[in-house]
Amino acid sequence: MIFSHQNAVPQKPQAPIARAVYQPHRWREECGVFGVWAPGRNVADLCYLGLFALQHRGQESAGISVTNGFHIDTVKGMGLLTDVFRSGRPVLDGHAAVGHVRYSTHGGSIHVNIQPIFANGAHGFVGLAHNGNLTNAEVVKQNMLREGYLFQTTTDSEIMLNLIAGSGAPDVETKIGESLKQVAGAFSLVLLTADSLIGVRDPKGYRPLCLGRLPGSPDAWVLASESCALDSVRAEFVRDIEAGEIIIINRDGIRSSVYERSENRSGCVFEHIYFARPDSVLDGLSVWESRFRMGRHLAKDFKGQADIVIPVPDTGITAALGFSEESGLPYKEGLIKNRYVGRSFIMPQQISREATVEMKLNPVRFNLAGQRVVLIDDSIVRGTTSARIVSLIRRAGAKEVHMCISSPPITQTCHYGIDTSIRKELIAAVKTVEEIRQTLGVDSLSYLSKTGLLEAVNDPGNLNHCLECFWVKNTDSKTSRAEKLGNHV
Repeated sequence: MIFSHQNAVPQKPQAPIARAVYQPHRWREECGVFGVWAPGRNVADLCYLGLFALQHRGQESAGISVTNGFHIDTVKGMGLLTDVFRSGRPVLDGHAAVGHVRYSTHGGSIHVNIQPIFANGAHGFVGLAHNGNLTNAEVVKQNMLREGYLFQTTTDSEIMLNLIAGSGAPDVETKIGESLKQVAGAFSLVLLTADSLIGVRDPKGYRPLCLGRLPGSPDAWVLASESCALDSVRAEFVRDIEAGEIIIINRDGIRSSVYERSENRSGCVFEHIYFARPDSVLDGLSVWESRFRMGRHLAKDFKGQADIVIPVPDTGITAALGFSEESGLPYKEGLIKNRYVGRSFIMPQQISREATVEMKLNPVRFNLAGQRVVLIDDSIVRGTTSARIVSLIRRAGAKEVHMCISSPPITQTCHYGIDTSIRKELIAAVKTVEEIRQTLGVDSLSYLSKTGLLEAVNDPGNLNHCLECFWVKNTDSKTSRAEKLGNHV
């Protein structure tokens, strides 16, 4: 196996350890995966374009691997795609490729953990790119260590890779199925062997994965975390990969099997609230449409008086449009985002933390001065950033600020691939809605109800989505009190 890392950008020693300065006040992204099977095409170029469309899902590292059937060539490094491939799109030859953009949810943000990762097995090499998080990773890894397995990374992804590569099953389909039955949690995978591109989704479908066909060739296919990545390579959307499905693409065509199926689907509802791009379609539902409906539900429940509706860009925009249409209040831009300060922006230590909001957002005073403002955001995690945004709007002259959140209160940490704060740092886990309102300094605070959220994602019976981060423990008296108060103050 040949690894080509020479184009990866050398990193300064301090770069991997700067990850928790600003972003813990927001949800952290998971990862994005992309795979291409297209003999005779520039698969590395296509993979680069697909990952570029998925950059919002991870900005810590990026990598692309290409196979010609005899070996895998890989380029990967820390940072954005444009950091890793500074000279432009990768020049790698082969008939299939897999790529990954990463935000670490298990294992550190260090070079050795950059994906795709590889292993040699009895039947050749296997490359893997993973989006998600295993809930039984430590238990499985300890058992594997006792059996003599070796690990080169600190990621849970390598657990699945080693299980597959070390399997004695006669074919790759059986290897994958038997191996993944030993792990639990959330995972969408794209895998690369000498002769196949493979996509896998966990039995509950926590993380998205879809299939597309490239134009001009009946045997050219792509796999992607979101449908927006298909659009970037002009691929036709074919379908979503089903929960518990293995799809194998090679010179013989496509074959599909289900290795395990859960009775209940549990797609992460935060894909629709925050993570996915609004131009994506996940499991048949437009992300833009679901966010628009979230805003409409917020407007139906809003009891205050206001003059304008403004979003916190970018993920509050679509919900704010829905709120505006339902309420009849005009939609205005009240905050302008600095497009040159990315999601992974790390603030220099000599600058105070209080300056971070001003670096990323600036108020439009002309629209805000003297106005009663409805401020739409997707969620409140710790509340620190929200309080600074409210302060920014008030300093711009807003007469009143009414905050509406297009998700229910977040009261539990996530174990399925989203990096949240520990529970005691989640503001809704320790404070009532009224206490949160006072902390943020807003005139009123409204959360989207669970019923409204489920209706917005077309799942009124809650049969298809995971809402565990909104679950309230009855043993926690203060949190229970917050639940009894309802969603609105």
